[in-house]
Amino acid sequence: MSKEEIIAAVKKCAEEMGHVPTLSDFRSHTKISPRQVRINFGTYTRLLFESGLERGGPGCVVSLKALFEDWGKVVRRLGKIPTMADYDLEGRYSVRPLLRRFKSWSQMPAGLLQYARHEGLGEEWKDVLEMIENRQKVSEDAARTSAAAIHAPVDWRMVTDSQPVFGPPMHAPLMCAPINEQGVLFAFGSVARELGFSMLQVQTGFPDCIALRHIGGGRWRWVRIELEYESRNFLAHMHPISGCELIVCWRHNWPECPLEVIELQNVEQIWKRPL
Repeated sequence: MSKEEIIAAVKKCAEEMGHVPTLSDFRSHTKISPRQVRINFGTYTRLLFESGLERGGPGCVVSLKALFEDWGKVVRRLGKIPTMADYDLEGRYSVRPLLRRFKSWSQMPAGLLQYARHEGLGEEWKDVLEMIENRQKVSEDAARTSAAAIHAPVDWRMVTDSQPVFGPPMHAPLMCAPINEQGVLFAFGSVARELGFSMLQVQTGFPDCIALRHIGGGRWRWVRIELEYESRNFLAHMHPISGCELIVCWRHNWPECPLEVIELQNVEQIWKRPL
């Protein structure tokens, strides 16, 4: 079955049952095997996510109205626009339905402001909407300041005195440990051959790399690789599980990950290789 057929089936099952089905419910109602779910989505949770279903409360499709109200309550409770980590801790729902609708967390407050105005919620949520508007004003002022600074004379003393941030020193072509995904790319490239990989392609789209992997006996297997600073970023970036076979990261913090993970900070070749 195709991904689209499975998504349609789980939505129909949820509609008929009146709540989001468990995996057992889904199997008994559709006869779709866990293997088909695993091949197309990796996990049943990922299937629910890509179908727009949530398991919160009784388990229903989360409407934008419910998401706005819950997010607004978190704003009132914290007295500020919540970060993704704030909402993950304080909100009733996960961050996923909001990210799915607004593509990025930074764009989400403006999107909710537009929704609230359209629905006539300005009076009930006046304090929350004012916080969003103030946040937008600060962002716009900062953008104007940054644009003006491009044309201002450069104070070279400030440039000289600024202190960049590094990871801990290593004995490798990359002198200090990565602190972002680009550093992970360089670190992986420096040891890929020793780990049994021969790179075919590195690209800006998903997945980041395509390589041949040595599997023994003079045999090599084609593999798609996604690079992340932390393995759990794979979820935040909303990549499909079926789109790659391996995650290479600096720090592995996704224990339930259905894909193979190489955690570079534990690869001995990176730390002990002589210069």
